[in-house]
Amino acid sequence: MCQSEARRGPELPAAAKWLHFPQLALRRRLGQLSCMSRPALKLRSWPLTVLYYLLPFGALRPLSRVGWRPVSRVALYKSVPTRLLSRAWGRLNQVELPHWLRRPVYSLYIWTFGVNMKEAAVEDLHHYRNLSEFFRRKLKPQARPVSGLHSVISPSDGKILNFGQVKNCEVEQVKGVTYSLESFLGPRTPSEDLPFSPASSRDSFRNQLVTREGNELYHCVIYLAPGDYHCFHSPTDWTVSHRRHFPAVGATNVGSIRIYFDRDLHTNSPRYSKGSYNDFSFVTRANKEGVPMRKGEHLGEFNLGSTIVLIFEAPKDFNFRLKAGQKIRFGEALGSL
Repeated sequence: MCQSEARRGPELPAAAKWLHFPQLALRRRLGQLSCMSRPALKLRSWPLTVLYYLLPFGALRPLSRVGWRPVSRVALYKSVPTRLLSRAWGRLNQVELPHWLRRPVYSLYIWTFGVNMKEAAVEDLHHYRNLSEFFRRKLKPQARPVSGLHSVISPSDGKILNFGQVKNCEVEQVKGVTYSLESFLGPRTPSEDLPFSPASSRDSFRNQLVTREGNELYHCVIYLAPGDYHCFHSPTDWTVSHRRHFPAVGATNVGSIRIYFDRDLHTNSPRYSKGSYNDFSFVTRANKEGVPMRKGEHLGEFNLGSTIVLIFEAPKDFNFRLKAGQKIRFGEALGSL
């Protein structure tokens, strides 16, 4: 009796027992999960993952102590049928509102997202038949003066998330994710198999994008909130020679993105497979240069909040005039020589 009691050790407090036994139960359940097939394991793990990211104060973090790991945020986001949700939201925004309902609905939107209707070309809320028209409202002339000759301007209203010289062939913090330059833009020459090691391959891809000796590659990421002006414009004088469309790229709940001069572009269409891309060339026998764009010229519009990523080459003495997190408006200078 005495030896048996000595081996048993000191009695655990009630609180310690309560914490101890659930951990044993969790280990047992996780052991059962580890024997499952991969699809079944994902099915069981993902509800816990959603709760892991949503619940406050790390409520489910003790699970990691017994061997459970949440699905990554990127994998979780990829699993969501974002294109289906975006198309459904786009359809909803096209529903015509009754005349009497427009003012209260739009007034709530204005109050929620801080919309400045004083600069809208049409201030009368009854003019906008649906949410999509209100969202794509135009500005009064001269509401956004365009900055001087030697600067690159912001193509839209928004918030500066990141900017600077492209380093390590990466585009930083687009919707919280850092992309390699090649995965973001797609291969420069899809049919060409370059015999380089991974490090030199990245350098080679960057060098393909820089067309003039002495230039550097820069990037700038601008987030458009729901209350922002949602047309976007040309940031400088340039010529569009080629378009590459990635069907799955765009903010969740964006019904469509429209490019004014590109009538063949239909974004968020179910006919495209996820992860693919399609190319179109504006250089033809009749037009050997492409589509010329002037700085400040209308380029396109979003049908809900989105993000613009500028990737451009410029001389080494190009300087950004920005701070991360600052608000910016279309026409204001991003940087200059």
